[in-house]
Amino acid sequence: MGEKGSKTNRPRALSIGCCDMTVKCRFRWNWDHATVCSYCRQEQMQSPSCPLSAAFSYFLCSFLLFSMLGMMYAWLTFSPFNQPAFDPMELSCQPDNEGSWSIGIFFGDNPLALQPIERANISNDKSSAWPVANPILTCASVTDASHPSAFVADPFLFIQGSRIYIFFETKNALTKQGDIGVAESSDGGASWRYLGIALDEEWHLSFPYVFTFNGQVYMMPEGSEKGDLRLYRASNFPLEWTFERVLIKRPLVDAVMVQYNGDFWILASDFHRFGAQKNGELEAWFSSSPFGPWKQHKGNPLHNGDPGSGARNGGRPFVFNGELYRVGQDCAKTYGHKIRLFHVKNLTRSKFHEVEVPLGSQESKKGRNAWNGLRNHHLDALKLPSGDWIAVMDGDRVPSGDINTRFLLGTASLLGLVLIILLVGIILGVVRCVFPLSKCLSMGKRHDSQSVWVQPQVTSTVNRVLSRLNRGSSAIKGRVKLNSFAGISLLVICFALGLVLVCIGVQSFFGGNGAEEPYPIEGQYSQFTMLTMTYDARLWNLKMYIKHYSRCASVREIIVVWNKGEAPNPETDFDSAVPVHIRVEEKNSLNNRFKPDPQIKTRAVFELDDDILMTCDDLERAFKAWRKHPERIVGFYPRLNDGSPPKYRNERYARAKNGYNMILTGAAFVDSELAFSKYWSEDTDQGRALVDELFNCEDILLNFVMANSTTDRVVEYIHPAWAIDTSKLSSSALSRDTKVHYMKRTSCLRKFSELYRGFPLKKWEFGSRTDLWDF
Repeated sequence: MGEKGSKTNRPRALSIGCCDMTVKCRFRWNWDHATVCSYCRQEQMQSPSCPLSAAFSYFLCSFLLFSMLGMMYAWLTFSPFNQPAFDPMELSCQPDNEGSWSIGIFFGDNPLALQPIERANISNDKSSAWPVANPILTCASVTDASHPSAFVADPFLFIQGSRIYIFFETKNALTKQGDIGVAESSDGGASWRYLGIALDEEWHLSFPYVFTFNGQVYMMPEGSEKGDLRLYRASNFPLEWTFERVLIKRPLVDAVMVQYNGDFWILASDFHRFGAQKNGELEAWFSSSPFGPWKQHKGNPLHNGDPGSGARNGGRPFVFNGELYRVGQDCAKTYGHKIRLFHVKNLTRSKFHEVEVPLGSQESKKGRNAWNGLRNHHLDALKLPSGDWIAVMDGDRVPSGDINTRFLLGTASLLGLVLIILLVGIILGVVRCVFPLSKCLSMGKRHDSQSVWVQPQVTSTVNRVLSRLNRGSSAIKGRVKLNSFAGISLLVICFALGLVLVCIGVQSFFGGNGAEEPYPIEGQYSQFTMLTMTYDARLWNLKMYIKHYSRCASVREIIVVWNKGEAPNPETDFDSAVPVHIRVEEKNSLNNRFKPDPQIKTRAVFELDDDILMTCDDLERAFKAWRKHPERIVGFYPRLNDGSPPKYRNERYARAKNGYNMILTGAAFVDSELAFSKYWSEDTDQGRALVDELFNCEDILLNFVMANSTTDRVVEYIHPAWAIDTSKLSSSALSRDTKVHYMKRTSCLRKFSELYRGFPLKKWEFGSRTDLWDF
């Protein structure tokens, strides 16, 4: 007993990892919590070659370095003018893991050849939507304070006289369950007015199938959470509904009803059926009346297999040319991946057979920038009294579970970065104590009057693993020679990989869903045409230009004014998500960029030189500003040209004077109907002749023409997040000699002033917008 007591006060020397330290390890049993508390106090550093302070400094400097690189990546890639940040006090449109579904409208002369509303060239002057573009309903359309919407989906049409109604699911951001909302259009679908919540139960509702029977309007929404399929009748259409009856006491999903071959049919899925495959099961029920009683089809389940087979319903069945068609949804890659259409060849009480047919509508190639770029899982088509067809479809720009996926990806990249920093530290010799507690925790029991030693609850297997990792770190240090080519290469690879992981982590945690979304005006979206002018020596610029800008959300098509050389083939020479038109000109003239063109179907035209690259969000912001004031030239390159006589100067001069009176049309929005007609009027004949003579100044002339026609403001500046001028990389730039270029433009200013009997350009200050987009 005395021998044990003498050892109690003696420090024990432990070799922890690669470090020889004199450490006192004490363990105290905590009877209240039945846990072992331990701590190790460093008494002395016997090995100066393993300073813990150096390892700490290394980790701190590494994380600071990569943090700065991450902030630089965010500064370069995230627009400071992006969509408004999510306000936690504003619950509508908050990020939701189920997606960001919205609703679009389509038209066609038959349901197998539907085109989005923007292709129908339907306009709305109130919102400067020339044309109106999809989506027509989003989470922002739902304005009930008690029912803030996370998304809208599952739309069904109902036509009553001259009014069109859309019933749809809206996910309540407060209760996290679906309710049924309704919107109305009185102008053929050009504009929509949200009316309110039509049906709200204590359980989740979706898929609001609406139909008429014997002069009454009925709704058969999905309420599988309740365990049955219910029917409601409109007591005061469209906002008041009364529960009518339970049709089928089964938790049917996405149920639709259709009258065919003398019977009423319900097609639905029951994922609670024994052996049913989720999203891959379909069954049928029949009755002589929509009120039942309903009997099962003898072949149930009609489908039960692959979720990508289209078995789950994706909207209302419809009859076209006497043939029945069923809409299904493909859930192979993600829930609601895409719509598939099936021609029902045989539907009787004992038989069912269908074959897939082309849907007819084109999928977007714009990815996340398009409202339906990644998913669409519902289509409802109806025949109009005119004989044409109208349809609504929902779509999403992100896959199901996108928030969780981004979080997991960001977390994995962060852990990967830690491991890389640890590996580099081992190679450099800074980190030598990888798992020091593995030794400390291996100490045996000890009891005396002053302290109690208790074996920690760590298995020998864990100890062996930690020991092997420690030996492995030593082996890495021994094998990698820092002054060798292999050692230096490994460090470079680790740094590059760490940089990649930082970028992935920053994008995952702070980059949102990665979409550059359009900005609505009065709740409506629109589109514009991009126009550029080039020739054969700049084809490589053009290919890069088209590939990038064709993915922007509001770009409808791109028109290339080809002034010289052999024109490219728009079908094969470009990677484009929108149609590309090549307009070959006989005369090489800068005036051609403002020539009226019947191929332009939009009022808004974005004139952009083919050597300028900027973000899609910049274009969307400028487009919103232009829609607020379509009579203006709205662009990204301001100039202040003043003096007597006037002199052309660069943007630095405008910044120094805090104002501008001209916007260069090398990157600017104009109204094609207004600006092009004025530019090509007889009054500008002399001005256009001067442009041809100097091969310059077409943008200055347009500013003069617009300013001379009104006393109102005609120019507005929008600050780009960033812009790259690729002409610096090319020998084919039009104005490489800046001095001569500025001399020509000064000459133009003076001659145009003489032509228009004065200098009509008025100065406007920077920073006049409340959103600071012009700061």
